[in-house]
Amino acid sequence: MKKNPPNPRIAALLSFLFNGLGQIYNGEIKKGLLLIFLSGISLIILIIGAIFIIYFLVKNLSPFSFLINGIILFFIGLTGIIIIGIYSISDAYAKAEEKYDEKDSEEVS
Repeated sequence: MKKNPPNPRIAALLSFLFNGLGQIYNGEIKKGLLLIFLSGISLIILIIGAIFIIYFLVKNLSPFSFLINGIILFFIGLTGIIIIGIYSISDAYAKAEEKYDEKDSEEVS
């Protein structure tokens, strides 16, 4: 009994909903878990940056460096999430399409 190949649209949709799920759906468990981990790290960096910014805004006497460091951390985390997200979606779609095309070429020959 042969497995059906992954649907590229479903793989891309899963990666859009949560980075790494499309890779897990495609059978690339390690890559999917790595992307989930990297997304989590980026999210933590973004949250820490937001906390620094909020702390600066709430405590008027806090040092100006809290604001600068908060903005830098926030944008590093946001950039990481965006880059990982775009990679996750495009990779999940491409790998699923590859497997789907392999299945079609096997059926033709």
